[in-house]
Amino acid sequence: MEAVPEDWQDGLVIAAHPDDIEYGAAAAVARWTRQGKQVRYVLATSGEAGIAGLDPKECGPLREAEERESARIVGVDSVEFLGHRDGHIVAGLDLRRDIAASIRRHRPEMVVTGNFGLTWFPGILNSADHRAVGLAVLDAVADAANEWIFPELAEAGLEAWPGVRWVAVATTSPTHAVDVTDTVEVAVESLSAHRRYLEALDDRSAEEQAREQVERSSAPLPGFPASRAAGFELYTFAG
Repeated sequence: MEAVPEDWQDGLVIAAHPDDIEYGAAAAVARWTRQGKQVRYVLATSGEAGIAGLDPKECGPLREAEERESARIVGVDSVEFLGHRDGHIVAGLDLRRDIAASIRRHRPEMVVTGNFGLTWFPGILNSADHRAVGLAVLDAVADAANEWIFPELAEAGLEAWPGVRWVAVATTSPTHAVDVTDTVEVAVESLSAHRRYLEALDDRSAEEQAREQVERSSAPLPGFPASRAAGFELYTFAG
């Protein structure tokens, strides 16, 4: 298994909900920010439908605040929320336009997103929002590079950006990996910052849940020489 390329400076992580990044990619993000790379986050929703019994009007701001703290812990100080409705995301033109606008605004070389397959594992269905956002990210990279698809973005001052070289998709069937041996602990801390969300899921503490999830997502990978690794499927673009 090959390493995810690291000869880049600007990265953009795009996900559906607060906590999505922390469940799989935050350990890699922590490694990259320690290398001096600039990484920014874009969230399609505020996760306002994510906590049972908590009104979305209260839940959304809470989860945004938890995401900003999670990002800060791994060295990310730019977190953008696109305002799409949690649980209602459609991989259509509106979503593609908004993501393409973010790509043009932040001008990354590396884009990271989450699993957009039908399942996590056989018989375990993936979220409709995850599926929609991941697929839209791949399409939006091409959209961001093409001056004719969303000309209104250029009219708003967002010129075409053909500079994305790769999209790394956090997945359970990786083709590439990142050595996260030295950043597992900070990734646990980052996921633990979603305290209210995690405590609503399980009777265990946020820290216990976070450690279990991060250790699962950073298990050693066959053929990759690291005691802890985050796996990705890598898509290459012309750049």
